[in-house]
Amino acid sequence: MPWTIRVKRKFYAAHFLTDYHGSPEPLHGHTWTVEVYLKADELDKGGMGIDFVEIDKYLKEILPDYKLLNEVFDFSPSAENVAKWLYYKVKEKYPSVVKVVVWETENCGAEYYET
Repeated sequence: MPWTIRVKRKFYAAHFLTDYHGSPEPLHGHTWTVEVYLKADELDKGGMGIDFVEIDKYLKEILPDYKLLNEVFDFSPSAENVAKWLYYKVKEKYPSVVKVVVWETENCGAEYYET
């Protein structure tokens, strides 16, 4: 796996945590940051593995921007679960996805990848 292609995108969404009893349990919002990592074994004639613009465009289409995540998903929208959902959503279009990282804040996030 000679190259790892990375694309980062932000989206804005609220959520509340279920089955959690702490200060972040009630409804609250984040500026979420998503990082998608894809592998490229070859480069095209222009020297690119996968076009950043195309990946970013796809992320813009699928990310639940300005939504209440609890109404979008049929699972508890923790960073861990959103990372897993996004990984498999990206994999539908880009089978070479390596991992997805979802940040709720600048300091707290989760990543999902297959072993």
